[in-house]
Amino acid sequence: MSANATAKGRSRNERFVYQDDDAIEKPFNWSQLRRLYTYMRPYRRQLMPVILMMMIGTLTRLTNPFLMIYVIDHILDPDKGSGNVTSLVLTGAGMLALYAVQWASNNYRIKYTSIIGQKVIYDLRKHLFEHIQKLSFRFYDKRPAGSVLVRVTNDVNALQDLFTNGVVNLLMDCIQLVGIVIILLGLNVKLGLAVMITVPVMFLVSTSLRKKIRFAWQDVRMKQSRINAHLNESIQGMKVTQAYAQEKDNMAFFNHMNTDNIKSWNKASALNQAFGPIIEVTSAIGTCILFWYGAILIQNDVLTVGLLVAYANYIGNFWEPINRLGQMYSQLLIAMASSERIFEFIDEQPTVGEAQHARQLPAIKGDVTFDNIVFEYEKDRPALKGISIDVKAGQSIALVGHTGSGKSTIINLLCRFYDPVQGKVLIDGIDIRDVTIESLRSQVGLVMQDTFIFAGSIRDNIRYGRLDATDEDIVKAAQAVHAHDFIMSLPDGYDTQVEERGNVLSMGQRQLLSFARALLADPRILILDEATASIDTETELKIQEALKVLLKGRTSFMIAHRLSTIRNADEIIVLDHGRIVEQGNHEALIAKKGVYNGLIEAQYRFL
Repeated sequence: MSANATAKGRSRNERFVYQDDDAIEKPFNWSQLRRLYTYMRPYRRQLMPVILMMMIGTLTRLTNPFLMIYVIDHILDPDKGSGNVTSLVLTGAGMLALYAVQWASNNYRIKYTSIIGQKVIYDLRKHLFEHIQKLSFRFYDKRPAGSVLVRVTNDVNALQDLFTNGVVNLLMDCIQLVGIVIILLGLNVKLGLAVMITVPVMFLVSTSLRKKIRFAWQDVRMKQSRINAHLNESIQGMKVTQAYAQEKDNMAFFNHMNTDNIKSWNKASALNQAFGPIIEVTSAIGTCILFWYGAILIQNDVLTVGLLVAYANYIGNFWEPINRLGQMYSQLLIAMASSERIFEFIDEQPTVGEAQHARQLPAIKGDVTFDNIVFEYEKDRPALKGISIDVKAGQSIALVGHTGSGKSTIINLLCRFYDPVQGKVLIDGIDIRDVTIESLRSQVGLVMQDTFIFAGSIRDNIRYGRLDATDEDIVKAAQAVHAHDFIMSLPDGYDTQVEERGNVLSMGQRQLLSFARALLADPRILILDEATASIDTETELKIQEALKVLLKGRTSFMIAHRLSTIRNADEIIVLDHGRIVEQGNHEALIAKKGVYNGLIEAQYRFL
């Protein structure tokens, strides 16, 4: 392999090491179980009959071997009156009745634990989704969408077995184990202790596997998260991949990740399966001890044949819940690996939060003040350096400058996607950190260059600006921005279904829909972030007319490079490396022959 190919592969591998995929190095924390239990707490009353049925089923199971003792030692013993058919039939009927009760109670338990478990999963997924909706942009800046997706889907699904079966089964198996131990020791202490002598050995061996299994499943979740993140990026960037003919490289890298994932899964699964053989070997040793020592006790008239058969039955029932508890512990380790990742997100606090006594922002006029703003995305790398801007209601402000000069950062602070490190942003003299985020953003409209179109109808995408808008309001908004004609040319007009991101529409058409959406929302402050960059000249002429209607009476901020978009602005602010270097209207800045004039001349040279 060439040096270039090696460098290419190395850089690609480095590119996919995501911050949130680092292993969560925490000790096994039983408090997490209590935290998961809080999601079951609302269903405690519904769990009571389930627990009752579980106890009835367990008691019937523990009772049956006593009937076996009676049948073998009394009814079938020739020395005690063999041939009592009536007693045999009645005892058999009693055993059948107990099995029927056990079957009915188990059916009830399985059905309703599944129903309750699904409700708990629903609540957990809902809580997680609602929480990530509130997280700030800094959270999403450092995490790929696919990695967030896997928390809401795969990691929550991994808890499904725990909630639908695990909790009640754990209680049932514990009760059954305690009951069997009491019975075994009660029937014969020596034989009971003899058959259970292998249990401590089993627990000592299995304990050494616990930490390995936990970290193995955590590694599986990490690898699956990376695959989801890469899948999301690959699908979103498919055009770029195909444009540069990088399909083979993309497939090779995915194969590398997929291979890592299956290796991690096989390792975790192998460790997980180790519990079964340990329990089987321990059970076999215990059974050998039972029949060896039991035969001796029978020869010495200390034990009857009926008691030995009952012991064998109880021993079988003893190892069964232990086996399930081993599986349950494995299931618990899987659940803990997922719950750690879920609670990591739930414990994440928004960097942009509401003040404790935040109030509703009243209907605003639209005065905006940036007071000595300093902001940095990364520590000690300021993106804005002492920015002060005073905008009167109804004014239109154009922000211009080279890429990275701070234009979009000013907009992000006004929408409160981020908070400044120093200084404050005021609307009508009110610090926006003192009002609720919803009341702020409901009065600020944002139209971006990369317009996001949701899967659904054209009508629903426009209505997203104001959900209570009527169909007539939607049509009027579309007509105002000259979107009505192209919408009506579509197969189903306003009911035409578009896929995610509106790929069936042109860039210009998506921009027009975003204008209609913004107009319908009727914000007092309107932000246009390169909103006309993807519109052809003919459409732009229509948009300019629409903008006159859209901007009338509103405070507006426009980020644009096209002269036609910014020349009519009341104030043009020129930014360079996070500072304001020029400020004024178009004519004044042209006459100044400074940075702005240079930008305009450069634009003309490339026309």
